[in-house]
Amino acid sequence: MDAEVLLRESGLRVTQPRLAVLRAVGQAPHADTATVLNAVRRDLVSVSHQAVYNVLDALTAAGLVRRIQPAGSLARYELRRGDNHHHVVCRSCGAVADVDCAVGHVPCLTASDDAGFVIDEAEVTYWGTCPACAEPSRPSA
Repeated sequence: MDAEVLLRESGLRVTQPRLAVLRAVGQAPHADTATVLNAVRRDLVSVSHQAVYNVLDALTAAGLVRRIQPAGSLARYELRRGDNHHHVVCRSCGAVADVDCAVGHVPCLTASDDAGFVIDEAEVTYWGTCPACAEPSRPSA
């Protein structure tokens, strides 16, 4: 769907920083704020760091962007939201990738004991080593 339409349907004004942030997150899923800022500054040179933070907060609050923060990692942002997917994180380089739910529906939202909470989200993070970091180092010639 068009970014301008998404913003309007979410009750947000269409601004150049919001459009640029949506583009940046779409082009670099799981990007941290610094990566988003650098991408936005390619289009909007004078945009401030605070403006990007504010836009990310507004887009997250509106449900247009999903914020994830694996343990020990910076906050990262993605456009994929509203489904039951999880993430795998490389222990070596910190790379993050999407992982679809193994059972295909929302079993992780059915806790064995919800302690009276109304659960609306569950986060599952897999940890391991990405293919690039797992590749054995080659001896030099």
